Amino acid sequence: MSRVIYLSFVCWSALQGQRFAVEEATIAQVHQAMRAGRVTCRELVRQYLDRMERLDRGGPRINSLVLVNPNAEREAVELDRRYASGGLTGPLHCVPAIVKDNMETAGLATSNGALVFSKYVPRRDAFQVERIKTAGAIVLAKSNMAEWAFSPYETVSSVLPGYTKNPYALDRVTAGSSGGTAAAVAANLGLVGLGSDTGNSIRGPSSHQALVGIRSTMGLTSRSGVFPLSIRADIAGPMTRTVEDAARVLNVIVGQDARDAVTVSRPAVDYTKALNATALQGARIGILRQAYERDTTDAEILRVFAKAIEDLKKAGAEVIDGVRVEEIESLRQPRGCMGFKHDLNQFLAERKGQVPAEDLGAIVKSNGFHPNLRGRLEAAEKSTPAGPDSAECKADDEYREKVRVAVLKAMDAKELSALIYPTWSNPPRLIGDLNTPHGDNSQFFSPTTGFPAINVPMGYTRGNTLPIGLTILGRPWSESTLIGLAYSYEQATKHRKRPVMIESGTVSR
Repeated sequence: MSRVIYLSFVCWSALQGQRFAVEEATIAQVHQAMRAGRVTCRELVRQYLDRMERLDRGGPRINSLVLVNPNAEREAVELDRRYASGGLTGPLHCVPAIVKDNMETAGLATSNGALVFSKYVPRRDAFQVERIKTAGAIVLAKSNMAEWAFSPYETVSSVLPGYTKNPYALDRVTAGSSGGTAAAVAANLGLVGLGSDTGNSIRGPSSHQALVGIRSTMGLTSRSGVFPLSIRADIAGPMTRTVEDAARVLNVIVGQDARDAVTVSRPAVDYTKALNATALQGARIGILRQAYERDTTDAEILRVFAKAIEDLKKAGAEVIDGVRVEEIESLRQPRGCMGFKHDLNQFLAERKGQVPAEDLGAIVKSNGFHPNLRGRLEAAEKSTPAGPDSAECKADDEYREKVRVAVLKAMDAKELSALIYPTWSNPPRLIGDLNTPHGDNSQFFSPTTGFPAINVPMGYTRGNTLPIGLTILGRPWSESTLIGLAYSYEQATKHRKRPVMIESGTVSR
């Protein structure tokens, strides 16, 4: 009986209207089209797979994906069957997701960008991957990343030959390390994406590819099942084309997790309720010049940011200049608590017998990594691993708390809801260029404090072609506030535009 219902549903869908276009589609639009019989899950997934073949593997060769889920269509057929008998299976029903390749995905190789792990197939999902699957999403593909998540500047690994290209200009970088997720979502190879961010890597690639990226408050979302870079700062979260979709994904992935002690129990929040187009009215927002002003800041970035400030004011915000975190320069950051060796070795020890290398020493001996990273890996292996109870890390705890106090003091003094600054002070570099200024403004304030930050498209430079983003930094646990402000700004400006040059063959310089 269920097969008859399913076949009837498919036939009815095929007769309804014209083909549903996946380009720039949102979760809500996909679900609306399914209810109207305009698209099935299988048809949706097939369109994305076709785009992957045409744009990532062929044509412009964006090079953003390391692995496509071979079972994606089969999973889509099953979701269609379940939909025919009971409707949407969850808030992310048939949402084709791009997942960064440092997030464990049961049954799919998870490499962390390194050749040594290219055949590691996890037995269970990372917490956030499990959450989106439970909500109905399909992991459509695993994305290329800067190997070990080391680089915020470019996306290149030892698993996938060549660089991942920026779909807005194929000779430009995607930033890192979640550049593969960003490029794929921006090029409409998937509906939403998951990335990770230790210092930049959700917000930076989102800025470079006109996306919305959320780095949440430390403790709101779990990192279990994500290869660590520095567990003191690592965060994983959504990368999407709209604020609304980011809120929908965040709804699903938040939560306390026994496998990640940093997560805490919080009252349930529906972040979509923060999607208020008038949220900027009466909001007090401070310009944080300390985050972006330097001798090499690009003049065009400053002009676009000045326009963003005017747009915020037009939408009703009170934008306050002269905000300064006075104590920052006098605080001395302790050294020796980087954590990579300690955190990685612990991660691998927990998977002993499953992973191809049991510790960092074995990785160095394997030669299964990009040659350019040998020096960094060898230096890390020779270092003394600093655990959370070490004197170095306890000093780091004290430093981070002082920075938190200083930032909140500056915000309290001006009665601010949030702080703003350009996510990068310079446009995306040419691929292979590590000499010109990078302009990364994300490494300090949010990662050090653990406070949330969201990137939202702010406009374009270089002939209106290269995207740049606006960072909105908030108080701890203020995700609803930030989502409201970002959504209000997004709706007032509509800066996100599709990177059509990848399909026309144009390369912008």
